[in-house]
Amino acid sequence: MNRKLEGKVALITGSGRGIGRSIAFKLASEGARVVVNDLDAGPAQETVQAIIDAGGQAVACIGNVTAPDFAERFIGTAVEQYKGLDIIVNNAGYTWDGVIQKMTDEQWYAMIDCHLTAPFRILRAAQSVIRALSKAEAEEGVRVVRKVVNISSVAGLFGNAGQVNYSTGKAGVVGMTQTLAKEWGRMNVTVNCVAYGLIQTRLTSGVAGESTANIEGREIKVGVNPDLLANMERSIPLGRAGTPDEAAGAVYLFCLPESDYVSGQTLLCSGGMTGI
Repeated sequence: MNRKLEGKVALITGSGRGIGRSIAFKLASEGARVVVNDLDAGPAQETVQAIIDAGGQAVACIGNVTAPDFAERFIGTAVEQYKGLDIIVNNAGYTWDGVIQKMTDEQWYAMIDCHLTAPFRILRAAQSVIRALSKAEAEEGVRVVRKVVNISSVAGLFGNAGQVNYSTGKAGVVGMTQTLAKEWGRMNVTVNCVAYGLIQTRLTSGVAGESTANIEGREIKVGVNPDLLANMERSIPLGRAGTPDEAAGAVYLFCLPESDYVSGQTLLCSGGMTGI
């Protein structure tokens, strides 16, 4: 039986670890050739090698998604290595929390730059490539549907105390998704969004205050207070946090040919949780 994404070229930011890694494996397992991205070379190359070892195809594009030159380099890697561009997943992200009166400008812009400006730049850089491919296909009488999947959060849909920066960035992703669905439909591109609830990753699985992650040169406290985590899990109808593989499954739904007529939508992947 043919794999659903055979021969497609998929670009996934933040795919060296966590949810992004699971997305990369899922799409690769269905035949996509993957451009893996991570801040650090180690996780990116490990993911690439694991995909290759499993019989897939992947290359790495290492770097910070907020760097001014990253978007062109990311799109350029797909074009140079695989001569195409079919799926873009804007997944890279992290949190840097604080109540508004204690939040610095640096905290604010770090979240906006990572979650909103970086996807904007990537999609802006991709537009000319997609337009040229779409035009050539139209002249040949061929119709190819391309996919953009942006990642938001329940915080972006409902807000979350202590996350005005993150929530604002993720809310903006929803608006970006709806706008580009209208702009890019003429090029046969569907643009959708997945909003995650509580997913088990290195940023949420640890105990709050006990560990940090070095992100963009900053030591960011990661983890969740155990009591808060227990309360959150009790509020989820399915009774537990999601796994990275389950999170990847939601993205995969929007990449399938069966979703070729679905665009401008936000799918809540939260175990049934509909608010915070």
